[in-house]
Amino acid sequence: MTEQLRMMAVHAHPDDESSKGAASMAMYVDRGVDVLVATCTGGERGSVLNPKLQGDPWIEEHIHEVRAKEMDAAREILGVRQAWLGYVDSGLPEGDPLPPLPEGCFALQPVEEAAGTLVRLIREFRPHVITTYDENGGYPHPDHIMTHKITMVAFEAAGDPDAYPEAGEPWQPLKLYYNHGFSLERIKALHEAMEQRGLESPYKEWIARWEESDRKPREITTKVPCGDWFEVRDRALIAHATQIDPDGPWFRVPLEIQRDAWPTEDYELVRSLVDTTLPEADLFAGIADAVGAAKISERA
Repeated sequence: MTEQLRMMAVHAHPDDESSKGAASMAMYVDRGVDVLVATCTGGERGSVLNPKLQGDPWIEEHIHEVRAKEMDAAREILGVRQAWLGYVDSGLPEGDPLPPLPEGCFALQPVEEAAGTLVRLIREFRPHVITTYDENGGYPHPDHIMTHKITMVAFEAAGDPDAYPEAGEPWQPLKLYYNHGFSLERIKALHEAMEQRGLESPYKEWIARWEESDRKPREITTKVPCGDWFEVRDRALIAHATQIDPDGPWFRVPLEIQRDAWPTEDYELVRSLVDTTLPEADLFAGIADAVGAAKISERA
C-alpha cells in the first residue's frame, strides 16, 4: 500500500481559494491528491462586489449563509474538501485614520491561540504540503495577514509533541508555500499578449500603479503547469456570486491567451523538509520518494 498525497490550502475568506491556486488544486485532485481548503473566516463583513446583486436587502441580511452556500458550490466544482476555522471576518478598514478593527474579529485573536485551531486541523488531515499567503497577506487585508501568521506558527508546531498536546497526535507537514497569483511578471505577460492581438488589456492601470509603488517582486520558485484547469478555476470563482461579476475584469483575458502567455500558477517555497531542486514544477517535488507515497499520475 502507498500513502495518498495530501495538500492543505489555508485561506482567509470564502472565494480566496478560487482566486488563488484554484487551478492547481483542481489539477491535483484530478491526479489523485486529497486537497483540503481551510477557510479561516465566514466572510461576513465582505461587501457585495457583484453589481448585479448589490442592494438586495435579503443578501445583506443573510450574507454569512449566502457566502457559506457559495463556498459549498465552489468546493464541489474544484473537487476539494473544505473546513471552517470558525473565526469572524475582520472587514477591510478604510479611512484616514483607519478605524479600529471590530471587537472579536479574526485579526484581533491571539496568534498562538488561533494557530492552535489550525494545528488541530493539520493533525487531523495530515497534509504533506501547505499553501498560504506571504507576510503581506498577498495584499494588506488584516485577515490575510493573520492567516499568514497562524499558518507559520501551525506549520512548525503541528509536528511538535510538546506544542498543543490537546490538539491530537503530532503531524509534520513537509513543505510550505506562499501562493503568488498576481506577480508583476505574470500581469505584464498577459497585458502584452492582449495588446499583441489588438485587444484591450485590463491591466494597464494595474501595471502603472505597481511600478509607481515601492512593492518588491517576490521570488517565484515553483510554477505549476495547470492551464487545462483554468476553466474549472473560473467556474469556481463565478460560484462566489456575491463577490465575482462574471462580466467583470477577472474574465477579460480569454482562456486561450492565458494558456499561451502564462499557463502556470506560481508559488514561493518557504520551508522544505525534503530534498528538492529549484525551480520546481510540482508542489510535491521530493515528497513521494521521501514518504513512500504514490507519485502524482498524469491525467488520462
